[in-house]
Amino acid sequence: MTYQIQTYNKIADAGLKLLDEQYKINESNEPDAILLRSHKLHNQPIPNSVQAIARAGAGTNNIPIEQCSEQGVVVFNTPGANANAVKELVISCLIASSRNLFRAVQWTHSLKGETEIPEKVEANKKAFIGHEVAGKKLGVIGLGNIGSVVANDALALDMEVMAYDPFVSVDVAWTISRSVKRVHQLEELLAQCDFITIHVPLSPKTTGIIDEKAFKAMKKGIHFINFARGELVDHAALKKALEDGTVGKYITDFPSDDIFGMDNVVATPHLGASTTESEENCAVMAARQLKNYLETGNIKNAVNLPNVSLPLTSPGRLTIMHRNIPNMLGQFSQLLAERNFNIADMLNRSRGEFAYTLIDIDNKLNDEEAADIMNRFQKIEGVIRARHIANGWH
Repeated sequence: MTYQIQTYNKIADAGLKLLDEQYKINESNEPDAILLRSHKLHNQPIPNSVQAIARAGAGTNNIPIEQCSEQGVVVFNTPGANANAVKELVISCLIASSRNLFRAVQWTHSLKGETEIPEKVEANKKAFIGHEVAGKKLGVIGLGNIGSVVANDALALDMEVMAYDPFVSVDVAWTISRSVKRVHQLEELLAQCDFITIHVPLSPKTTGIIDEKAFKAMKKGIHFINFARGELVDHAALKKALEDGTVGKYITDFPSDDIFGMDNVVATPHLGASTTESEENCAVMAARQLKNYLETGNIKNAVNLPNVSLPLTSPGRLTIMHRNIPNMLGQFSQLLAERNFNIADMLNRSRGEFAYTLIDIDNKLNDEEAADIMNRFQKIEGVIRARHIANGWH
């Protein structure tokens, strides 16, 4: 079996090398899967041949998720692969902002060509006196893969750490230090912390979550760090908060024209995950997830379907993406029974309005038989995409 992969952006070689001789890269206009980073797919058609899209990164705002779900396309991301890179930059900016490093460096460079530079440095360095972060309170909004490691590492800086996340997963909860104080109300965190960093995904519910009300709840002079998404912060409210001194500094990885005129704003050029190691980690994870899905039908880290994993030991496997509606499994079983196919194993999981079913059968199908049974599945109301995977070991 040969799979065609279309790539966009520069995908690290470490990931592409995992796609062995079964895979052909950028050789077809009808790919089986797409591998990308930040390329926007919203304004271009996605071929019907595409079964999966993997983004080498955490955010998937550049992918039309709803359209993909309707087409039966599984969309993967790589949560955690870039967490260390973002964490290191957040911690760096936290310390740099507290020590006035950004403004100090800019001033130092302005001395180029002047005389008696050492004397001027000594005379003016008091203008950049800062604060140590040890003993200060850091508030972490969002305890996902990035927020959790930021919280843990801030403890090593002798900071007091508070965190707010009503939806933290069980797996992540086990990794968070007991010394991180969990709060159940966002206002409690806002009112007490000297520094705040936000790490939540962008969604209709979180857009503008840091608004005028949130800024009014904050301590005076707070340093706010946003390496998640620019749209999480209401920029009009931010401007007022900077002008009245509520926000002492705003550090963001998402420059935009409307923040450039604001005082005490530091904008980095979307560098959060821009490390060689992060790009390699993301590419490797994305490639593995695509490979696993195409070859076995198993799903891990999809944003539009649940995780589903079943060892492929039978001669054939049927994968069905369908609506999450009653009696689907009954119809699948009946159809197979009518064709004298024996079910060796079955697994069904749902996520919202969509569901995914794996059915392992004891029958080894030729191409004609596989095409026939897939066609029958596709005719069941509610089925979006059906696929047959032959086990090469049988």
